[in-house]
Amino acid sequence: MQSAQSTIDAGEIEKFQAMAAEWWDPDGMFKPLHMLNPCRLDYITRQIAAEFDRDLKAERPFEGLRLLDIGCGGGLLSEPMARLGAEVVGADAAERNIPVARIHAEQEGLDIDYRFTTAEDLAAAGEAFDVVLNMEVVEHVSDPQAYLDACQALLKPGGLMICSTLNRNPKSYVMAIIGAEYVMRWLPKGTHEWSKFITPEELFDLISKAGLDPVDRKGFQFNPVTWSWRLSDRDLSVNYVTASVKPG
Repeated sequence: MQSAQSTIDAGEIEKFQAMAAEWWDPDGMFKPLHMLNPCRLDYITRQIAAEFDRDLKAERPFEGLRLLDIGCGGGLLSEPMARLGAEVVGADAAERNIPVARIHAEQEGLDIDYRFTTAEDLAAAGEAFDVVLNMEVVEHVSDPQAYLDACQALLKPGGLMICSTLNRNPKSYVMAIIGAEYVMRWLPKGTHEWSKFITPEELFDLISKAGLDPVDRKGFQFNPVTWSWRLSDRDLSVNYVTASVKPG
């Protein structure tokens, strides 16, 4: 796969290539994402339903919406979006993730268009989506502004982008790197680089410069007693998520 203007960080891709087979093991290297996924899905589905006036009680509430899951990995978000009726394209720059995602979707009887490609190449090809899921990717690219510019280009007017990442502060270093990689050993050492973490203010600025209107942000707050995540209006100190809309 070649891209004339790519924000791919080769070192970051190599990390995820090595972990590709682990995606669907709830006790494996991606255990933190499996634990976080219900909370992520709650936010995503509510934002999409609100933006496009959909009833989440319907059998396939996202029918007719075209959705891109950029940095899809093994498909942890692509699959539930397909079950909710969306036409899903899952894209990842780590080539080994794609066959893992395809095989799992086939086993689940889901029709998902998985592609080994980048946001930039999809935009250059003229692809357009109602929704772009951009979850835990922006902290792994070489040029966040150029990457978000490409995500903006992929949205139809009135389209919605959901973007999550990690805040950059002493607490996030302790929790996301020391805690997750060294103490709990949930992730291989070196999975994240603290210097690449992005504060909410920085992300809102990048999103605005890309031509999108930020409309919401929430924190993902971990409870070590119940070992569960919840959404927080106030605590964006470690993991957080944003919603932004492309002007119509």
